[in-house]
Amino acid sequence: MSRTTAPTSPTPPTGVLTVYSDIWCSFAHIAVHRLHTTRARLGLEDRVRLDLRAFPLELLNDAPSPRPGTDSEVARMASLEPDAGWQLWQAKDWLYPSTTLPALEAVLAAKEQSLHASEQLDLGLRRAFWAESRCISNRKVILDVAAATGAVDVATLTAALDDGRARADLADHARLSATDAITCSPHLFLPDGTDHANPGIEVGWQGAYGVGWPVIEGDDPKVYEDILLRAAGAQEV
Repeated sequence: MSRTTAPTSPTPPTGVLTVYSDIWCSFAHIAVHRLHTTRARLGLEDRVRLDLRAFPLELLNDAPSPRPGTDSEVARMASLEPDAGWQLWQAKDWLYPSTTLPALEAVLAAKEQSLHASEQLDLGLRRAFWAESRCISNRKVILDVAAATGAVDVATLTAALDDGRARADLADHARLSATDAITCSPHLFLPDGTDHANPGIEVGWQGAYGVGWPVIEGDDPKVYEDILLRAAGAQEV
């Protein structure tokens, strides 16, 4: 999918942080983990919510994410945030997910219940893939993860997946992700009109994707404190 020019992503209201990402993305796994842990440490869990949106890599690349690519990222990215949860794929080869679209759709569908429900499902699905080697393409796995969150009404989510009510949102996010408004996974948008692509991490690559490995040139986790404080509409709490 070629990229085209488009207006910037809509600015969220105070107290909401918009996050475009894919669950397959190791950088997004780190970003989401840091958002959750930093928000809790700053006592902003009741003041900032995450509006999670899809940056569907397989649609942008016209192909599923190659397993050698994700495998090559695990050790290097895990060294930055080991507590996010990581392991090389441990399940049978044929259980490796061929798509994240059902999982992304489920996260969007959960927003019908609340942003909190969507956040918890998203976090659970990321851990299911990166830390537990579970096939997040599979509907039962998605619903099992939803049930384990304790925040998602599984019957309501099941009905939403049955009638596809979030599929149009997923398609809209894919179209926007193909423009220069969203540059990568993760890309964060703040209420003050600023945005951050892959916050705090500067990365290069040694060799081709799926053959080489990421080279981290810089990492500043403290950037998440500023992002969350500004999303809350405060410089300090």
